[in-house]
Amino acid sequence: MNFILYAVPFFFVLIAVELLADRWRKVNNYRVADAINSLSTGVLSTTTGLLTKGVGLVTYAFALDHLALWRLSAESVWVWVFAFILYDLCYYWLHRMGHERNILWAAHSVHHQSEDYNLSTALRQTSTGFLLSWIFYLPLAVIGVPLVVFVAVASLNLLYQFWVHTRHIPKLGGFEWIFVTPSNHRAHHAQNLIYMDRNYGGVFIVWDRLFGTFQEELDEEPPIFGVTTPLRSWNPLWANVQFYAQLAADARRTTSWRDKLKIWFMPTGWRPADVAARYPLSKPDLSQFRKFDVPLSLAQQLYVGSQFGLYTLLGSYLLSNGDVLPWPALIVGWAWVALGLFVFGAALENRPAALKLEGLRLAANLPLMALAPVVGLWPVTSTGWAVLLTYTALSAIAVYCARGRFTRLAGS
Repeated sequence: MNFILYAVPFFFVLIAVELLADRWRKVNNYRVADAINSLSTGVLSTTTGLLTKGVGLVTYAFALDHLALWRLSAESVWVWVFAFILYDLCYYWLHRMGHERNILWAAHSVHHQSEDYNLSTALRQTSTGFLLSWIFYLPLAVIGVPLVVFVAVASLNLLYQFWVHTRHIPKLGGFEWIFVTPSNHRAHHAQNLIYMDRNYGGVFIVWDRLFGTFQEELDEEPPIFGVTTPLRSWNPLWANVQFYAQLAADARRTTSWRDKLKIWFMPTGWRPADVAARYPLSKPDLSQFRKFDVPLSLAQQLYVGSQFGLYTLLGSYLLSNGDVLPWPALIVGWAWVALGLFVFGAALENRPAALKLEGLRLAANLPLMALAPVVGLWPVTSTGWAVLLTYTALSAIAVYCARGRFTRLAGS
């Protein structure tokens, strides 16, 4: 059973509660563009997962059928407890290697790119982790953990990790010794040298204490969130390919054929010597750290925020119907979502082409709506067309009225 689908409404309720806590405490842990970017990567990840979830499930089921040493019963409470603990141990090693190897960091870095730390950061997930993450969970299949138990404990593990992405909860005393908490996970998300590559557990921090990767959050060293090679973009598609693109560029530039392959599997940050010499990468001075930001008018924030909300509904529709929709429908639905999120990212960055891209997005709604019943995405009725045309017209009017403000900011 996948509990994530049922938890999504509670995620947004808790984000609203955190925003109220911000106001009550007179702090500001949210920026509109950053939060939308984090949520956009989450929407892109979940919709991409509808197309790629078979990779993990099929490989696990295959290993269970052909490599399992025992057949554990899903009816046993102890099997569930054992699977929950073992899953978190496997997650620890996946997470640790995700920080320590280039190819795995390319996927996992998405989750760390935000320079804010709040509950929306928890939903900031990779769309490419499915490529290699399944390898780390094969021990559960070899031991014979049933597929239904594996899926359930994976969902519970991910659910637990949501609440630790907040700055409002202090240290929790003895609880800190066994479980991952907001305090030790804040340290994990920091780019300060003392905190880097620490605290990998998902539920249990005991793995870090056992394997020497634990670091307590220090009062004298406040965490500075983000990554040492900043994303400097609000585009969720670029967020997912940024580090892959850097690795590919270095692999192309090096003259060593061995290094062209080696770079992908070396420790994070390793670069071929000839490339590092010709194309040095500068790391930011944290004493002068400034968050990435782009000036946005209130009209822009409201427009992009409301449009993003509608695309969140589209993503929720795909997620709730993913098991019954045919593959062509999922592909069209994913493309519809991805196009919108790409355009919203350009708008949040005040790109010169943002207005043209928004016009393209609105125009694309019409052929996509016509394609929807053909591929089985949903049946289109006259009411549906009326709603879409009204929405498109109102959006176009809003963009036309605000075009001067968009242009001035983009040119500034």
